[in-house]
Amino acid sequence: MSSEHDSSILANEPETSSVDAPTLLLPDWPAPSTVRAFVTTRETGPSRGDFAAFNPAAHVGDDPDTVVRCRDRLVTEIGDQRPLLWLDQVHGARVVQHYQSRYRRQPPQADASVAFDRRHACVILTADCLPVFFCDRQGTRVGLAHAGWRGLAGGVLEASVAALGVDPEELMVWMGPAISNAQFEVGPEVFEAFVAMQPDAESAFERSPYRLNHYMADLYRLARLRLERIGVLSVSGGHFCTACESRFYSHRRDDGHTGRMASAIWLR
Repeated sequence: MSSEHDSSILANEPETSSVDAPTLLLPDWPAPSTVRAFVTTRETGPSRGDFAAFNPAAHVGDDPDTVVRCRDRLVTEIGDQRPLLWLDQVHGARVVQHYQSRYRRQPPQADASVAFDRRHACVILTADCLPVFFCDRQGTRVGLAHAGWRGLAGGVLEASVAALGVDPEELMVWMGPAISNAQFEVGPEVFEAFVAMQPDAESAFERSPYRLNHYMADLYRLARLRLERIGVLSVSGGHFCTACESRFYSHRRDDGHTGRMASAIWLR
């Protein structure tokens, strides 16, 4: 597999594709060859209706059998039948560090996970929130965080870096598709939550042209500021908009009735 730019997508070759095959977005970052990662898009797959075309989320009201087909296809894309560490995402800061067999039946409540070997792949679901991919420069550790504004404010990135257990300067990050500041209007409580903890976070907000006392929030900028503050300096990506680009699901654009993209990272 190969990629060119952040905006590139990987289309499955016709001779190897099937109705279940997703079109994948590959991170454009200087990760070691032992690190593999992708984000699914909604362009191809078995899902139908509002969930077309590749929805692996089981909690949004889609047909359960179709969701299983999508999840099975993700295992195929990773390629070695290792378990996928799905999470019950709650917009918090908990990080899961070890896979347990019971997670097949009941995913753990968490918003990030890490892997230090080939025993599992880290997976999250998003549809406007920010997927943040981590790896170390040696290609021996990976992680993945689900970072909406609540998770960012609650410290999910800091918790992920701590769980990876290496010097922050040894980490690389890629920020996947999320809602852009031009589409993400928030109330004053969001502005205050960030600025109270980090005054320079004010640079990630602009006054909303639509409503008084509201702001347009830049999730990418907020994530960069949090990462820089703890010493993570190699940060790529952050040039997408899920609400603007039809290849992505968007909770806000579609009034909450939509599917989810799956982000995955693992060690080869």
